[in-house]
Amino acid sequence: MSRPIRARRLRTAAAVTGGLLLAGSLTACGGSAASEENVVTVYSADGLKGEKGDGWYDKVFKDFEKKTGIKVNYVEGGSGEMVQRAVRERSNTQADVIITLPPFIQQADEKGLLKAYRPKGSEEVDGADKAADGKWTSVVNNYFGFIHNKKELPGGKAPKTWEDLTGSAYKGKVQYSTPGVAGDGTAVLIKAMHDFGGREPAMAYLKKLQTNNVGPSASTGKLAPKVDKGELLAANGDVQMNYAQSKDMPNLKIWFPAKEGGEPTTFALPYAAGLVDKAPHGANAKKLLDHLLSQEAQRQVSEVGGGFAARKDVKATDADAVALDKIMDGVEIFEPDWADISQNLRSYVEDWKSATGS
Repeated sequence: MSRPIRARRLRTAAAVTGGLLLAGSLTACGGSAASEENVVTVYSADGLKGEKGDGWYDKVFKDFEKKTGIKVNYVEGGSGEMVQRAVRERSNTQADVIITLPPFIQQADEKGLLKAYRPKGSEEVDGADKAADGKWTSVVNNYFGFIHNKKELPGGKAPKTWEDLTGSAYKGKVQYSTPGVAGDGTAVLIKAMHDFGGREPAMAYLKKLQTNNVGPSASTGKLAPKVDKGELLAANGDVQMNYAQSKDMPNLKIWFPAKEGGEPTTFALPYAAGLVDKAPHGANAKKLLDHLLSQEAQRQVSEVGGGFAARKDVKATDADAVALDKIMDGVEIFEPDWADISQNLRSYVEDWKSATGS
């Protein structure tokens, strides 16, 4: 079996959707009394919690609560949205752990939201997948991708290139999540700029695609059901989330757009976790981070979550791990310049808004 083609060594840092979901009430209010509460609050991008309670978060949180007696309060939204919320709450910190996709975990660090902590097991995480100063570490590895409806677009009709999506057959049948709000939406910009060779040609393409685009979406996760039903023919996503969704949505097919005449490409888009500075339940947060990187939890990443283990010493061999490897066969993996993206994201998003009229 061939493996993903690595153009350069990955240097990942881990947004996916909008719409806040609160599981359990937020009881953390700061202060010494709050620090003694047997809870931990997690702000996270979506994709790891199952709609039917069968996702990786559902499993590992349940195991954690049973093991420690610590209740997990879970808040879900876009990566950018979660960081912005934590910034607003800085004077009354609510979150204990933040888990986002890149480049938002870097932005959380730059805004002073994270405190250094190296979870047990983090020594087994590749140096490119964690911050050198211990501010964050990947807990689930993942890759950016697209999906299409394989029932409506079988075999030779399936899209292979960016240019395919601008065809008349896709009129009103393409949608991608909002750059700057959703991690996967931001990833559309990153991949387009890479594949088309720069900012200007990428924006020119996205302007052309706008003729077929339904419009921005704050939620990437909500696009998959539309593709499965045929309301959309193609949308953006990521391998972990879409693979997990495909078990209940049989018409989903994961693919990686290539520039016409080129090869399919993608880049790592992992879920990265950090301890929140001045977390009201910091001791509990450290225990949860340790659990997320435990061998037990990491072995469940592929089978339960549809993702790739962050620990190098966990070699999954289950059927899902084999299927995930097959999805990545022959796909070139490039390395984004995350420092540049984090610094210039606002201007990239403004260019996108101007080009698309969004």
